[in-house]
Amino acid sequence: MSNTEHVTCLIIGSGPAGYTAAIYAARADMKPVIYTGLTPGGQLTETTEVDNFPGYPKGITGPILMDDLKAQAERFGTQVRFGMVTKADLKSNPKRVWVDDTTEITADSVIISTGASAKWLGLENENRLRMNAGGVSACAVCDGFFFKGQDVAIVGAGDTAAEEATYLAKLCKKVYMIIRRGEMRASKAMQHRVLNTPNIEILWNHETHDVLGKETVEGVVVKNNKTGEARTLDVKGFFVAIGHKPNTDIFKGQITMDELGYIQVQAGSSKTNIEGVFAVGDCADKTYRQAVTAAGTGCMGALDAERYLASVGVH
Repeated sequence: MSNTEHVTCLIIGSGPAGYTAAIYAARADMKPVIYTGLTPGGQLTETTEVDNFPGYPKGITGPILMDDLKAQAERFGTQVRFGMVTKADLKSNPKRVWVDDTTEITADSVIISTGASAKWLGLENENRLRMNAGGVSACAVCDGFFFKGQDVAIVGAGDTAAEEATYLAKLCKKVYMIIRRGEMRASKAMQHRVLNTPNIEILWNHETHDVLGKETVEGVVVKNNKTGEARTLDVKGFFVAIGHKPNTDIFKGQITMDELGYIQVQAGSSKTNIEGVFAVGDCADKTYRQAVTAAGTGCMGALDAERYLASVGVH
């Protein structure tokens, strides 16, 4: 038999968007409850150096930044709980969710901040160096600065990969773009931008075989999938731009999403197609995917939820 609890404002997910929503919701006396998911703090807990979040002139590590946001949310009375929302019935009134398949929560309002997960190649050394902040990244805008004047490699063939390759080309001496086919999926405009950037070298029909380095990236082994010929690229950074997957599967069939699974919100707001349900952060943003923009939408989500609750007479 499941336990049941009712809350005024339930926040699902604990990245910058979730914690910012909690700060605003708590200050509005909405008594928010956050369920963190399996990775409390979200993607930033896997990021060592964060130099582009306002208010930290000397930079800060991702885990410490998330601890600061969590402490700020708790200071105003947010209940932060470790747990995974495994099922949801958001069309009911009040909304219903189940945590870890055991605890049932009913809520007057729900803010979804489940984020998105970067897709990786699945190589052993890629994962090891990524987890140890050794120069493997899925965000050129976040981490490109650390490789200024150096050679780097990027994997991917879509618009995101093309955009990140040209961004890196402004900072780095040389950018190798590893594409497993003989063509790009990116738009023609983005392809032209890449092809007209002199310090980007495209390796057509190549796949990444291994990432070299003990503590940091020291090279990348690529293999031509037509000829079988292997070569080692002398690079210090390795960027993976093969896409992100929004963590929204449990809401499918209830909330309007695009073809990739990103939750669609009304322009200029965090409102979904269901009244009283709001989406913030990377689960609804496939364009910017930055901690600061996620935090901004978290603020929007709390304000939208506060106005919704007032309109339906919940105090």
